[in-house]
Amino acid sequence: MKETTLTVEGMTCNHCKAAVEGALNELNGVESATVSLQEHRVDVIHQDSVSLETMVEAVEEQGYDVKA
Repeated sequence: MKETTLTVEGMTCNHCKAAVEGALNELNGVESATVSLQEHRVDVIHQDSVSLETMVEAVEEQGYDVKA
């Protein structure tokens, strides 16, 4: 398992948190995704087979911007 941290702009409430965590947790190979609203980040524990691009795309599809 790997851990990747994504910086996500635009998350302000528990609905945002649930949307981003849900989108990432639905990806095959993601063990867990935990949002920190205060720090504007998501910590994702995942298998090596899950690419950064796949995770970014899942978050951006929810309407949030991922910063590199």
